[in-house]
Amino acid sequence: MSNNPYPLLQTINDPADLRLLARSQLNVLADELRGYLLSSVAKTGGHLSSNLGVVELTVALHYVFNTPHDRIVWDVGHQTYPHKILTGRRERMASLRQLGGLSGFPQRGESNFDTFGTAHSSTSISAALGMALAAKIKGEERRAIAVIGDGALTAGMAFEALNNAGVADCNLLVILNDNDMSISPPVGALNRYLAKLMSGQFYAAAKNAGKTVLKGAPPLFELAKRFEEQAKGMVMPATLFEKFGFNYIGPIDGHDLNALIPTLENIKHLKGPQFLHVVTKKGQGYKLAEADPVAYHGPGKFDPAIGLQAPSTPPKQTFTQVFGQWLCDMAAHDPRLVGITPAMREGSGMVEFEQRFPERYFDVGIAEQHAVTFAAGLACEGMKPVVAIYSTFLQRGYDQLIHDVAIQNLPVVFALDRAGLVGADGATHAGAYDIAYLRCIPNISLACPADENECRQLLSTAFAQDHPVAVRYPRGAGAGVAVQSGLDALPFGQAQVRREGKGIAILAFGTLLYPALQAAEKLNATVVNMRWAKPLDVALLLQVAAEHEALVTLEEGAILGGAGSAVMEALQAARVLKPVLQLGLRDEFIEHGDPAQLLAMQGLDAAGIQASIARRFAALLETGRQTLKAVA
Repeated sequence: MSNNPYPLLQTINDPADLRLLARSQLNVLADELRGYLLSSVAKTGGHLSSNLGVVELTVALHYVFNTPHDRIVWDVGHQTYPHKILTGRRERMASLRQLGGLSGFPQRGESNFDTFGTAHSSTSISAALGMALAAKIKGEERRAIAVIGDGALTAGMAFEALNNAGVADCNLLVILNDNDMSISPPVGALNRYLAKLMSGQFYAAAKNAGKTVLKGAPPLFELAKRFEEQAKGMVMPATLFEKFGFNYIGPIDGHDLNALIPTLENIKHLKGPQFLHVVTKKGQGYKLAEADPVAYHGPGKFDPAIGLQAPSTPPKQTFTQVFGQWLCDMAAHDPRLVGITPAMREGSGMVEFEQRFPERYFDVGIAEQHAVTFAAGLACEGMKPVVAIYSTFLQRGYDQLIHDVAIQNLPVVFALDRAGLVGADGATHAGAYDIAYLRCIPNISLACPADENECRQLLSTAFAQDHPVAVRYPRGAGAGVAVQSGLDALPFGQAQVRREGKGIAILAFGTLLYPALQAAEKLNATVVNMRWAKPLDVALLLQVAAEHEALVTLEEGAILGGAGSAVMEALQAARVLKPVLQLGLRDEFIEHGDPAQLLAMQGLDAAGIQASIARRFAALLETGRQTLKAVA
């Protein structure tokens, strides 16, 4: 007897193999795929609930459509693990989200089945529409399919694409994966509408309305059918999407291959924009994930037989937790504070704030542009908005940041989580550019706390200002500095000398202060905790420049246009000529992997910092060593 628990799945090395199976084998394949997925993610960590929910849909899509000739675009892409397994990457799943391994999201360079790279929400319909129209222009017979979740439909970009697609006259299929699943509970009128319409009893009652009304009457089949369709139209979202110009089909059970496959086969032969509404269950097939899909959204390694367990030793306090506690404390102190998140309540540490201050908590959905302008409106009326947003997601609200907040100089605080490298999520989620894209905007200030306690203090500083201020901090824990209670602020725009040395001064922005201190011990260098990328503490900068032979700037952000560039500009404006070495993230997209390993590869750990300085200023360091020997 074979010990292989996945005998059928092991035969699938390409969707062409899948399409050779008999329909009767597909349910077995789906069961094996779900088991393999659970076992694999338990060993590596990664997104789980969303992937368990799309197993049957993934099987059906690759079975019915001729992929990759037919294009599938997965919105966000955190639900593509079954897709990866079926498209020749099964044996590489052990490398998921690790350096040199598979990405947790679709990547065009990874497989020709990944037709479009995704990781941010609500881009799929736009991309698939572009592909569909390209096929039409080139005279190619192919389908373009966008798979989008209901949470992603809270973003305006998705509706912009729907509005365009409905009049585009091309073969586009949009599949709404209606699983009530986003990272935070979905919000907004559309989500409530879908949830209400899809409740089983309500829909069943509408479906049977014709039979109830016509009971006892002659069998007027056509009239009954027409009545049922009208009743369905009153309660289904068909009218909403048909107004956009789509042919609406559904809803159907997204876990029933006997419903999915015939429906997709029929749609395959229809012309024009089609909209298929499938209903799935997040965490499907794994009871623990079904019961708590948020906890199992992106778990680390775990034992599937036991489930997630609390760590044996309490983990270090994270910057996100520091922010969440500060937010609650400041809200209790100042009734003007309101907290805003674009669908990242858990990720941004706002769960307690929502519970304690529900009337001042606003989750606007996956709508970063709206979040920023909404905050501006609140600020106009004397409120003090705090927008908790990932650095990489604020990029999506850049016009609003300039036009609606900065030009009007409104006192909005931006708490920029995930600044710098983010590890396993890779380039799409890295907060590499916020220093560069914020410091060029008039009226905006940017703080870079070095540790957990300083983060709390600088948040208080930011909140006290009468203009927009961003505070950037990384994912996870920092140096482990104890966080003091209270709401004490640090002086605005002031840096701090942390170590006195000779010859070379390291100007550290943010959490790289601590590896800088380690490197400085080896080099006998001065270390300045700059704290602010804008405004710079120019007075201290010029003093340090006058007392040292060379300067080194250090930041966990893009070198081009970053904090080091700000230092260079300030020195030039003051007509100070000193050699400056800029250390930071190089001009390249940095892949997924362990954060410490990625920083080391960029030369931003203590050893790398020391080595870079030693190479650049070898003669200066040698002179210093000779001087020390003479004094001794």
